[in-house]
Amino acid sequence: MTQEIQNTTLRNARRLVVKVGSSLVTNEGRGLDAEAIGEWCRQLADLVRDGREVIMVSSGAIAEGMKRLGWATRPHQVHELQAAAAVGQMGLAQMYETKLREMGLGSAQVLLTHADLADRERYLNARSTLLTLLKLGVVPVINENDTVVNDEIKFGDNDTLGALVANLIEADALVILTDQKGLYTADPRKDANAQFVHVGQAGDAALEAMAGGTGSSLGRGGMITKILAAKRAAGSGASTVIAWGREPDVLLRLSRGEAIGTLLVAPTQKTQARKQWIADHLQMRGAVIVDAGAVAKLCGGGSSLLPIGMTGVDGDFSRGDVIAIRDPQGLEVARGLANYASAEARLICRKPSSAFEALLGYAAEPEMVHRDNLVLSR
Repeated sequence: MTQEIQNTTLRNARRLVVKVGSSLVTNEGRGLDAEAIGEWCRQLADLVRDGREVIMVSSGAIAEGMKRLGWATRPHQVHELQAAAAVGQMGLAQMYETKLREMGLGSAQVLLTHADLADRERYLNARSTLLTLLKLGVVPVINENDTVVNDEIKFGDNDTLGALVANLIEADALVILTDQKGLYTADPRKDANAQFVHVGQAGDAALEAMAGGTGSSLGRGGMITKILAAKRAAGSGASTVIAWGREPDVLLRLSRGEAIGTLLVAPTQKTQARKQWIADHLQMRGAVIVDAGAVAKLCGGGSSLLPIGMTGVDGDFSRGDVIAIRDPQGLEVARGLANYASAEARLICRKPSSAFEALLGYAAEPEMVHRDNLVLSR
């Protein structure tokens, strides 16, 4: 059964997101690897000719900028990182355009920030643009817009960006190409007994325990970010493969059903598109704390959050913002769209809906977060 899953997941996928990391794209920081990028573009072209839709999420702008600027180590100052991204993005886009054009394909550069996906209108615009490009047979090449981004709105790493793009376009699969063969039960460089994980379920907490550690000096990822990205991608039904990017014909062999790398299978049920957008928020403006009774009702499924179950309000948020819902210990149990601003929420904590008009001067929704706009976090 394991082999059957491995053989069918990518073989049946019609819409793919492929993510490649900085160390692969820049040959460990020595500059853009034209040969490797050309090989991936050749495979992308074959996939498109096979009737598949493909998006490339590529790291490498900052690393390429560092190379062009003569910097040996990654800077820490935001303005220097932004400058490196601005310099490197020119070469990165040109390289993909050249290699894809050689294969007879058009390309498009798309730069995103979390703010583009946190705002519902911009989210839908980005989705529409990407789907239109795919319909036209153009390969979008996506990167984080590092030239303008700051820590408050960063995705954090391109593994997360790849997962969010997979959710955005409702991809069938996410392929993360990395400098490792896949996931091991422990770091094989330190533990001789480490076993390779061929198949697992995305979101399995045991996988996160296996994948500790950080990335290289060039990137900000590591195996843990890939495991978490697979968990996020699974929310929209996309399974994830983590594989060595220099494996010969890796994308084509995966598409034919060959078992390569680590496959993390998504649960069969997809989250509704609106709820997936809520779940994909990386930053939230605030939170409400709820009592144990409210936690039980929420986790039981199908319940809205009523203000009478709220014990506190954190942060400053407006009506319509995505907020976290936390248990008495401060752990997130759900998130959703607030029907009331934070100032109003503080007034109606522990109050029944019958008291809202006297407290607020008007009576609106009886729920703080309606069940249709609520996503459980655990």
